Amino acid sequence: MKLSQRAREIQESPIRKLSATANSAKARGVNVYHLNIGQPDIPTPEAFFEGIRRYAEPVLAYGPSDGLPELRRTMVNYFARFGITLTPDQVIITTGGSEAVAFAVNAVTDPGDEVIIPEPFYTNYNGYSSLSGVRIVPVTTAAESGYHLPDPAQIESLITPKTRAVMICSPNNPTGTVFTEKEIRSLGDLVKKHDLFLIADEVYKEFTYEGTRHFSILELDDLEDRVIVLDSISKRYSACGARIGAVMCRNPEIMGAIMKFAQARLCPPTLEQVGAIAAYGLPKDYFDSIRKEYQDRRDILVETLTSNPDVLLHKPEGAFYVMATLPVDDSDTFARWMLESFDQNHETVMMAPGAGFYSTAGKGKNEVRLAYVLESPKLRRACEILLEGVRQYNNKS
Repeated sequence: MKLSQRAREIQESPIRKLSATANSAKARGVNVYHLNIGQPDIPTPEAFFEGIRRYAEPVLAYGPSDGLPELRRTMVNYFARFGITLTPDQVIITTGGSEAVAFAVNAVTDPGDEVIIPEPFYTNYNGYSSLSGVRIVPVTTAAESGYHLPDPAQIESLITPKTRAVMICSPNNPTGTVFTEKEIRSLGDLVKKHDLFLIADEVYKEFTYEGTRHFSILELDDLEDRVIVLDSISKRYSACGARIGAVMCRNPEIMGAIMKFAQARLCPPTLEQVGAIAAYGLPKDYFDSIRKEYQDRRDILVETLTSNPDVLLHKPEGAFYVMATLPVDDSDTFARWMLESFDQNHETVMMAPGAGFYSTAGKGKNEVRLAYVLESPKLRRACEILLEGVRQYNNKS
């Protein structure tokens, strides 16, 4: 007997692969600051839980495969606040944003096809592509340019007869970059010229800083047949465990295909949808204080880490992540060493090694992704421990 090729080749998540090592550190009495995963500590809004408590059906039955009608209507109303017009049949609820990615990729590609994605990118795109038999074609971006897109001609040069889509994430995980309207429009022109799809992971759309505006691909004119947006309440309402996401598209053929995928997995979770309906009823200014909190945390992380001039990073414009270049020989080895062999006053830091956020071999070897999802005093302390870890790692025999 042998495992399938996809089972052998699928990437181990750099975000979670050191979890057992972190648990061993905790068992030794070491407090681990988790900067590896985008798990916000902002409280889930009480409205979410209150909505679930009001659920009064005598049986928790299967729901519709495309999601509860009230949730789809509520999301349509929510996006109208941003000037984006949708109808309920242009929204399909998924089991988390992860399923939304898988549904979208599978709807527009066949095994052996290619999807162009700027790197570094959300590491699980590697996993979804492996399961679908799709090849990621990376467009490398750099901290020196703020991880913004290169000249459109460079992206166009990567298009082959096997290319089916361009996929982006903005605000970006893992870089915090927010692509400009000009960048998004240039991609729109490119996919229209080459008859491709444009897929956008926009789950961090509320989290932009210092007046930076998120421009959605749903705002592109004359591209209704080829733009697909992936969404989630995980970060929007600090409800990662609820596993409620969505696919939004104005192309009925695409939505019909995704509906068949949705039927194959039966339905998304009902109670969490009920909670999401209530959360979407919160006023638009709900995010003002949360946005300020994340911006303050970002500033603490950038200020503390860059006190070491050998730590290089781009100040994020959105989301709550940063890719940091550390003065270490190998971030994978360093991240493991921090959990196995280092602590300061019985405290250490867990981070996500950078190589797993790239498709190009050799990239990200001395980078880490850090999530600033801890309250400010803990975040500052975690950054100080990280810097001391770098010092001791480089001085060890």
